[in-house]
Amino acid sequence: MLITWLGHSGFRIEIEQATLLIDPWLTGNPMFPAARRAEALQGATHILLTHGHGDHAGDALALAKELNIPLVGIYDLITWYETRDGVQGIGFNKGGTVTLNGAQVTMVNASHSSSVSSDAGPVYAGHEAGYMIAGEGHTLYLSGDTDIMADMGWMAEYHQPDIGILSAGGHFTMDMKRAAYAANRYFNFKTVIPCHYRTFPLLAQDASELRAGLPPGVALIEPQVLEPIRF
Repeated sequence: MLITWLGHSGFRIEIEQATLLIDPWLTGNPMFPAARRAEALQGATHILLTHGHGDHAGDALALAKELNIPLVGIYDLITWYETRDGVQGIGFNKGGTVTLNGAQVTMVNASHSSSVSSDAGPVYAGHEAGYMIAGEGHTLYLSGDTDIMADMGWMAEYHQPDIGILSAGGHFTMDMKRAAYAANRYFNFKTVIPCHYRTFPLLAQDASELRAGLPPGVALIEPQVLEPIRF
C-alpha cells in the first residue's frame, strides 16, 4: 500500500487494485505543486469525498469528468452530482461498505459540517464522514474533518485500524493535542499521519504536539507532498 499526501487533506492511496484520490483539492491549494498534477492523478480509479467543503471537494467534479472515474461518498452529495452533472457516482451512507477494486471502504461518523458554496451562502451537502479502508493486511482510519467523538471508541474496537490519518490542524478540526488524546483514548494505531495542517497560517504548522502526546511505540509520520509512504 502506498499513501501519498497531496497537501491539506488530500491523499492518493494505492491499495489492492484501487488508486483512490481522497478529497483531491489541487486548484488553489498552496501546498500542491501544479507542475506535478499529472503525477498525482495517474492511474486514479475513484475519487473518495469526506464532505462537500471546497477545500475537499472543490476539484472533485472536474476531476471525475476529466478522468472518467466515479465519485464516491455520502448519498446526498453524490446523488446531487450525478443528477445535476451526469457524472458516475457511488453513493452510500454511514455503516455501509463498498468494494472499490478490492479495497473495502466503510463509511463511519465524523463531527464537522458539510456544505457547498452558492450565491445565497452555504447549501447543505449531506453529512460529513470518515472512512475505514481495508486491504493488503491493513485497516486505515481516515478521520475526515472531525473533533474527538465517543464514537471513536466502538469504531476502533470494531475495525481495529493500525494506521490513522487524522485531521489535526485546529480551528476547523481537532488540534494536535486533541488528536493525540483521541489516539491515546480510543485507538491502538501503529502509525499516525496528520493532515489538515500547514496549509494556512491559521492552522498548526508542525505536528510536534501530536508527536509528544502519542503513546510509546506509535510512529508519527509527517507527510511530505507527493512523497509516497509505503506500508
